[in-house]
Amino acid sequence: MFRKATIALFIMGLVGCAKPTDRGQQYLDGEFDQVLNQVAVVDSDKPKDFSHFSAQMEQVIERSPSMAGTYQALYRQLENWIAQGGDLAELGNFGVELAQMGGGDGYGNVMFTGYFSPVIELRHQPDEVFRYPVYGMPECDDQCPSRAEIYGGALEGMGLELGYSASMLDVFMMEVQGSGFVHFDDNDELQYFAYRGKNGHRYVSIGRILIERGEVPREKMSLKAIDEWVSQQDEETVRELLEQNPSYVFFKPQDSLDVMGTAGIPLQAFASVAADRDYLPMGSVLLAEVPQLDEAGNWNGQHVLKLLMALDTGGAVKKNHLDLYHGMGAQAGVDAGHYKHFGRVWKLGLQGTKTEQPWVAP
Repeated sequence: MFRKATIALFIMGLVGCAKPTDRGQQYLDGEFDQVLNQVAVVDSDKPKDFSHFSAQMEQVIERSPSMAGTYQALYRQLENWIAQGGDLAELGNFGVELAQMGGGDGYGNVMFTGYFSPVIELRHQPDEVFRYPVYGMPECDDQCPSRAEIYGGALEGMGLELGYSASMLDVFMMEVQGSGFVHFDDNDELQYFAYRGKNGHRYVSIGRILIERGEVPREKMSLKAIDEWVSQQDEETVRELLEQNPSYVFFKPQDSLDVMGTAGIPLQAFASVAADRDYLPMGSVLLAEVPQLDEAGNWNGQHVLKLLMALDTGGAVKKNHLDLYHGMGAQAGVDAGHYKHFGRVWKLGLQGTKTEQPWVAP
């Protein structure tokens, strides 16, 4: 699932010069020079939760023989390690090698953002309420029409309409995620719309636009803040804002309800991340101190140590940045929309396999 943008492109993280800690930043390991840095041990006292790893691992082994050929030995050894207590000090005795990610600040603080699979209501035919189309991919010689041109009717009459929503913003948000579930109100059918392509125009963050216009304070910016702002505006004002982003995403209905990542593997919530494949190839395993948030979206002072797999990519996800998949539905969207926090991360490898020396970029 290629996502031209994620929630991270809405949210402008605040990283100051005075070693901030309000978003889960820690300064425990000194400074790092590289994205991937060889280390001997993981020194972490965080509570562990490896409960989601096995299900995600089995999806990889079942769906991708090539990926399994590279990673299965590592996966199984990690299963053995978990079964024998998951003691961090024992990782080396299981042949597991470690590369700590340096973080954008050079102190090991890796940014976590979040994404999710929205569920939007559609109807097969338009009416006075359900009148905002979701489009399949048109045939374009060079560059497809811009968002403003599409809103103006550039694709009408081509038979590309997959359904109609009652909310212009709901369709826009599904574009941002790159895929989503749709519930057809007229026949009670649930379907998964996968990413099909985009129009080739550059992406512009409407969150950044709202901040620059003074409509939403930078520190308050989130998907929820955007939704609340839109709810107070008329259609013309909302359309003008959305047209500031000329990029447009097209969809393709799927027979399966599986949410697929770039790697072609069904994603499990809180077990998979989008990552920069220049450093974390698809199938890579990460040991991560995932920051925990309260209901208001603030860091609650805790991290939880999890095993994650890199199974997706995203246009905004580069180097020391991971995008954590939160699952399906409205609450997942609220939770993912708050994520712009930090945790320490280690890439894992296994001696004597293709994954050894994980500090070496592929």
